[in-house]
Amino acid sequence: MKNNLWLIFLISIPAFAQEKKKEDPNIRNDLRYNLNESGSHYFKVTFLNQTWLRFNESNPGTTSLGDPAAQTFDIGLRRTRIQMFGQITDRVFLYTQFGMNNFNKNNAFPGYNANGTPSNRKIAAFFHDALGEYEVHRQGTNFVRFGGGLTIVGGLSRFSQPSIGTIMTMDVPVFAQATVDQTDEFGRKLSVYSRGQLGKFNYRVDVTDPFPIETNGSTPPALGPNATFARKNHKKQFQGLFIYNIFDTEDNTTPGYMTGTHLGKRKVLNLEAGFVTQKNATWTKETAASDTVYTNLNLWSVAAYLDMPLDKEKGTAISSYLGYFSTDYGKGYLRYNGLMNPATGTTQPLPGVGSTQGNAYPMFGTGNVIYGQLGYKMAEGLLGEQGTLQPYVSVQHSSYDRLEKGMNLVNLGMNWLMKGHTAKLSLNYENRPIYRASSTPNRLTTDGRRGALIMQYQISI
Repeated sequence: MKNNLWLIFLISIPAFAQEKKKEDPNIRNDLRYNLNESGSHYFKVTFLNQTWLRFNESNPGTTSLGDPAAQTFDIGLRRTRIQMFGQITDRVFLYTQFGMNNFNKNNAFPGYNANGTPSNRKIAAFFHDALGEYEVHRQGTNFVRFGGGLTIVGGLSRFSQPSIGTIMTMDVPVFAQATVDQTDEFGRKLSVYSRGQLGKFNYRVDVTDPFPIETNGSTPPALGPNATFARKNHKKQFQGLFIYNIFDTEDNTTPGYMTGTHLGKRKVLNLEAGFVTQKNATWTKETAASDTVYTNLNLWSVAAYLDMPLDKEKGTAISSYLGYFSTDYGKGYLRYNGLMNPATGTTQPLPGVGSTQGNAYPMFGTGNVIYGQLGYKMAEGLLGEQGTLQPYVSVQHSSYDRLEKGMNLVNLGMNWLMKGHTAKLSLNYENRPIYRASSTPNRLTTDGRRGALIMQYQISI
């Protein structure tokens, strides 16, 4: 009997392998519970994890837990997320997301105190989204919905509300999440909104109640001659994103989140325009004797997004994006940021820009940004049962008022699509500028460049 079982098992292997070859590597399997017989009412759970292995050339003066760190190697979880959502009735939709971001040995919690006392590494996870929607109109693919809660639905651009599981590049252009962890919770805000699809026109508009900057877990920057987020006179924020779909429309199931690349499964060409505005969002004070001056936040962008198959039989596809961003935070606003920063301090700080250690660069500022990305998905089955490859490049050019020259950030990478976005290994090289204080007051000038090599393994279901 035991030998017969082994014989059955061995005979089954070729059949299983043959069946496996027939699978579409881009198809996802759902963890889903249907609430009615047709499945139109359902509740669904997804999971995603992005693990990073990274070698980074540090900015000048970088320290890690008090030790000099000209170079660093770290292992971390860039994102770990659980989504729970569903169509509860014909008109009611529920969406929640729970997880954590930027979890490495230094950066997953409020910080390593200056006196050497460690903080609690077990408190990083939180609700990213918690909202409900009501659909007031539906006719074919056209719909109008209203919603409210903690949400990423907003304006400015598609990369202000990205579907992180479908990113083509190693990471999104975070500058487009313009107030991230300043007056929001990792890009999410308490909002009421409307979103919809009307023919070829897609829209989302919302009214947001921004968080006070004092609650972001860091010491607020001092009031001075360069704009920082104000701690008084809070006002509501207004956002909008308007998209014209020339070819196919995109998936609108989950609120806000916009696909990075469809891997050739849709023919998409969009023209997009978005904005974010808030009265009295930032403030300045030229001298101790001067009056405090409040400034409005005004951000807007225009962009084109292309994602379509080139050869449907082979499975090749192209994905590209080009956008212009006007970013007015107020006079002299400039903020350094480093994704999952591998360092904890610096002996060469720059005045008025925040933490400059590790992999940080001037990510946000008053001025303008041109951002573009381009990727090519190679033929399906290029690597046999092991999937295919997708090389890509992205370039960000930021002309911020306090930089003497425009900042150029370049990323070159390759995705190994083992099973579409469900199982993906990515290798990325990032090259960024470094800065020092200029001889011109209140300006920064370039002082060379640094690089980082990152490998990411993404798995999702």
